Amino acid sequence: MSRSIWKGPFVDPSLIKKVEKQKNETKKMPIKTWSRKSTIIPEFIGVSFLIHNGKKFIPIKISEEMVGHKLGEFSPTRQFSGHTPADKKAAAEAGTVAASPKGATANAPSTASKTPATATPKGKEDGKK
Repeated sequence: MSRSIWKGPFVDPSLIKKVEKQKNETKKMPIKTWSRKSTIIPEFIGVSFLIHNGKKFIPIKISEEMVGHKLGEFSPTRQFSGHTPADKKAAAEAGTVAASPKGATANAPSTASKTPATATPKGKEDGKK
């Protein structure tokens, strides 16, 4: 469920104060924030933030396309480390079998030995459903 329109977007009050304070400064340092639930408003355009993802701070520079989204959307909390080694090995073997020409591998089953009964999916023979 979304927030009521009459309430307006939620922005942490301390975050608004920090952005207003930074507008007057010449040297602009990124604003460090833990408020991932704050909505990006047009006043934030051009401001750099360091958004906490639970472990470290992710640097983000706000652009026009980000207005209306939440700060947390641009700081992912989970990092994909890859699949297990067994899955990588299976994918590598499948890639080498698919890339090799027909008959190049001794272990590959022959396509000529398949009969029409085994080549069609079960239940699809003779118009059966």
